[in-house]
Amino acid sequence: MDFQPKKLAEKYGLSANTLRNYEAKGLIPPADRSANGYRIYTERHEAYLACIQAMAPAFGMEVTSEVMHCLGRNDLDEALWIVRDKEVMLHREKASLDQLVRELKSYSEDNQAYDFKQQFSIDEVSRRTGAPKSAIRYWEKSGLFTAERDPDNEYRLYHEAHLFKIRMIQVLQSSVYSEETVNLKRSIAIMELENIEHAMRISENIRAYLHKTIQLQMRAVYFLYRLIHPVAKS
Repeated sequence: MDFQPKKLAEKYGLSANTLRNYEAKGLIPPADRSANGYRIYTERHEAYLACIQAMAPAFGMEVTSEVMHCLGRNDLDEALWIVRDKEVMLHREKASLDQLVRELKSYSEDNQAYDFKQQFSIDEVSRRTGAPKSAIRYWEKSGLFTAERDPDNEYRLYHEAHLFKIRMIQVLQSSVYSEETVNLKRSIAIMELENIEHAMRISENIRAYLHKTIQLQMRAVYFLYRLIHPVAKS
């Protein structure tokens, strides 16, 4: 079945210009041309668009574009490994969040409070969380948290609650930009440092987001596999 550009674009909520841009950027195969020079798209192009629309919310447009370019070079193995790397990253983030939740629950069950007396330098925070110092400074500049300052030398000083905030932010670092991730980061920014129950609620919201993300990734992999191995019609 062949499609005119406008009809195919409308089917996927796109404009004809976007469709042409996808073609120009190598995200979909070049279109055939009719006798009068008009583009003709096929079911193969439709499969590419379906795959792009499934992958973009799951992996982001940058990764999606990289995968589509691999397919254009017929490098199917590389395309799959790119996707698998992102899946592994999500699994690691889920494991990190699970550990954080266990620690928060331990505090809550034992009626403990954060230790605000113990303070850490940015070097110590980086070592404990694995976050680069440049990232820690950037997150503070972005308003996600505010460190205290040593009155003698103006060096940043952090305490235990900051570590939990930074670990929450790390879980979302590779997430696809969306209104949901923006809201999650905003909730981390306004989280009361001394309120462990609040931290647990935000952690559970992040967990729900990760569950949603893995479902999106599975759906995207289905469309990618269908694109690489189209089902033969009888």
